[in-house]
Amino acid sequence: MISGLLPELEVIRKDFPILERTLAGGLPLVYLDSANTSQKPQVVIDTMVDHLERHNANIARAMHQLGAEATEAFETARDKVAAFIGAPERDEVIFTKNASEGLNLVANTLSFPGEHQLGPGDEVVITEMEHHSNIVPWQLVTQRTGATLRWFGVTDEGRLDLDRIDELINERTKVVSLTWVSNMLGTINPIAEIARKAHAVGAIVVVDASQAAPQLPIDLAAMPVEERPDLLVFTGHKVVGPTGIGVLWGSRAVLDTLPPFLGGGEMIETVRMEGSTFAGIPHKFEAGTPPIAEAVGLGAAVEYLGHIGLDAIHTHERAITGYALQGLATVPGLTVLGPLDPAERGGAISFELDGVHPHDVAQVLDSRGVAVRAGHHCAKPAHARFGVQSSTRMSSYLYTTPDEIDALVEALNYTRSYFKLG
Repeated sequence: MISGLLPELEVIRKDFPILERTLAGGLPLVYLDSANTSQKPQVVIDTMVDHLERHNANIARAMHQLGAEATEAFETARDKVAAFIGAPERDEVIFTKNASEGLNLVANTLSFPGEHQLGPGDEVVITEMEHHSNIVPWQLVTQRTGATLRWFGVTDEGRLDLDRIDELINERTKVVSLTWVSNMLGTINPIAEIARKAHAVGAIVVVDASQAAPQLPIDLAAMPVEERPDLLVFTGHKVVGPTGIGVLWGSRAVLDTLPPFLGGGEMIETVRMEGSTFAGIPHKFEAGTPPIAEAVGLGAAVEYLGHIGLDAIHTHERAITGYALQGLATVPGLTVLGPLDPAERGGAISFELDGVHPHDVAQVLDSRGVAVRAGHHCAKPAHARFGVQSSTRMSSYLYTTPDEIDALVEALNYTRSYFKLG
């Protein structure tokens, strides 16, 4: 028995109906693509169906009973998300359609006139291991404003190279934006250390928690202010919630100074032909009809994870990741990209298999019922750093079993024989 696994693992698996299905040829599904999207428990599915069947209406403006019920459900979801990340205030939680929209919202508002507007001479610092969603918006905004984009490199072991931290984060730095956990390398980054440095020079810290929120306990209110991000995003479909819903959290001190990103209904205080005034947070950043049913589903999802406990989920992920790293090390010709210590990484493990293209690896694994990811994982600079165009990625979650890791290793050995690699 592997130490650290969730004791109720088999019970938890029964909460996810898709894990019971079989694939072509009667093969059981071995789902190892949770870093891409997690599967959904029955309670999330049922909650969304119940909302659509019994309470569906637009929120805020409706004066009838259904409208009141929908509004209450939507705002209750905000409360649940705030509790999930330990937000100091529930109004600091803003619903977006995904993490990418949250990052674009932040980058774009920093190009508008205001207290934090970027301009020539200012610097934005990111890292070489970012998802494209935390690279491209900053490229666009620095090009548009004349600010300079700089970045941390990555060591051969897949960790952030902090040797130049005092050079990169300096009196010209206005924004530091980085991932908490790399979606390609699995690396867990030292958010607190980097935030302290950034705040010491007056910079805003933005954290992409898309891979962290599913597996690391987050308690923003408990973090020392100097170590806490100013803005943080994550996406619903990676925390056993639905697609089409994301979260931007920001400290009130920062959000109140940022101008609106989108204009439309519900984000206004009043509108006249001569000009408009805007609502306070969170509504200032939630123009138009939001993803209501998706928010309700996300509320059910984070409540579900809370019942299990993020500490227990993190311990399980570390145990499964360690077991997977041991198993992958037995496959001849396989090289893992990123840290090899499970204590330093999340559950996404990218690897190369000598002599076989990652897409071919994934297709052969799929023929054995094993679902993994292949490609650049929206992290092309990170792949370029290691001299590869793409990789195969397995990723576990709270429902992953050691038997599924064994199936992966067996399928990889089959792949070697299929391509006659010895």
